[in-house]
Amino acid sequence: MERDLMVRAIFFDVGETLIDETRHWGLWADYLRVPRLTFFAVLGALIHRGVHHREIFKIFDPEFDYDTAWGERLKRGETYDFLPSDFYPDALPCLKTLKGAGYAIGISGNQPEGCEAALREAGMEADVLASSSSWGVEKPSPSFFERIVKETNLPPTSIVYVGDRYKNDIEPAYRCGLLPILIRRAPWALISRESDYRCARAVIQSLSELPSVVATLS
Repeated sequence: MERDLMVRAIFFDVGETLIDETRHWGLWADYLRVPRLTFFAVLGALIHRGVHHREIFKIFDPEFDYDTAWGERLKRGETYDFLPSDFYPDALPCLKTLKGAGYAIGISGNQPEGCEAALREAGMEADVLASSSSWGVEKPSPSFFERIVKETNLPPTSIVYVGDRYKNDIEPAYRCGLLPILIRRAPWALISRESDYRCARAVIQSLSELPSVVATLS
């Protein structure tokens, strides 16, 4: 039975919204042979300056090429995966609650090739499961959010997008007519200024708050 509510679908960013990326970043530090504390300190500085996070690789290796480096890691036997410990504790319970309430669930973020398979293998279920790699477009491009609208076949005003980055998630989702909710955890959200929340329909500290917040938008 269809819900007679304004909000019909809820989409989630991946990194630092559903997934704690600490382990993944730590593995890159190990690959570059950089102490993890140093690596994370530099990453935080880049975030504060508003620089794209992949610039961190060039700082430690000016000749760094992401695809080449990832190919080397694969040859070493590493895989792109998500362990149970990578999920924030509130992620799966939140998705289960929202799905049980009748909302369509989507997961789509700026993620590399293999993300979707890794999420499925980790037991993640969603009505739409996609990545910037498979869609061929990255946030904050409006085309990314237009693709969400196309996938759901719903009006933008009935779609919530939950993310942790104002510039990548909240502002562009708002400008495309979606209902953005910012989750304030992890570096990108915690380093930003509170004035950056102006386009968010709500600001939450945990996904456990999300079901009740969405209900107020319906």
